[in-house]
Amino acid sequence: MAGEEEQVVTVASSGDKYRSFLSGNEEDNTVWRHGGPPTYDPVNLLFEQGRTKVWPEGSLEETVQNAVKSWEMELSHKTRLQDFKSINPDKFKLFVNGREGLNGEETLRMGSYNALLQNSLPEPFRYYKPEEETFESSHEAFKSAFPRGFAWEVIKVYTGPPEITFKFRHWGFFEGPFKGHPPTGQMVQFYGLGTLKVDESLRVEEVEVYYDPAELLGGLFSGTSKSSSATSQGCPFSK
Repeated sequence: MAGEEEQVVTVASSGDKYRSFLSGNEEDNTVWRHGGPPTYDPVNLLFEQGRTKVWPEGSLEETVQNAVKSWEMELSHKTRLQDFKSINPDKFKLFVNGREGLNGEETLRMGSYNALLQNSLPEPFRYYKPEEETFESSHEAFKSAFPRGFAWEVIKVYTGPPEITFKFRHWGFFEGPFKGHPPTGQMVQFYGLGTLKVDESLRVEEVEVYYDPAELLGGLFSGTSKSSSATSQGCPFSK
């Protein structure tokens, strides 16, 4: 649920089969962060090569998967909450690992990575400090680490709308430097649980995400002796 498209900066010339509201029929003067809608071709290839589930077209699982991808796209590439079509901007809240919820403007300002990596750990265990990162610096850091992108899939959907509960997997290959740490070339992945509360138009009103950030950051800080002692302690994230 972080930035699937982190390596992408070019403009799409056609739609994307996994993401609504990306291009084509907008007449509402959407302001795009990089001047126009992105293309997701590289990360779509990573997704199709590495996914563990291929959901039937029109299934609830496919609908949820594409809805989350669409929301992530808007969060990463649209600069004004008023241009979002996947959420109800007046009610939207993001809750991560039981922490206090962030509203739409707060989430947009911080960016998905900083929002998802908020924590209250003691200083020695705070390997990534979202309060010291901007939207741009956080996306650049993960774009550098995952040059082929950071793919996301739904593993299982437990309940349907209006309160959707699902399990997800996020993965990429650590093939570029991350905050001064050299790449290992290994897959970095994590699993989590999420819920979406949606309105009658299937716009998201609340998102709750539960996952262990150590699964993500442990892999990114494992490439040097400088961080080996830290990651060996298990990167014990908690709320």
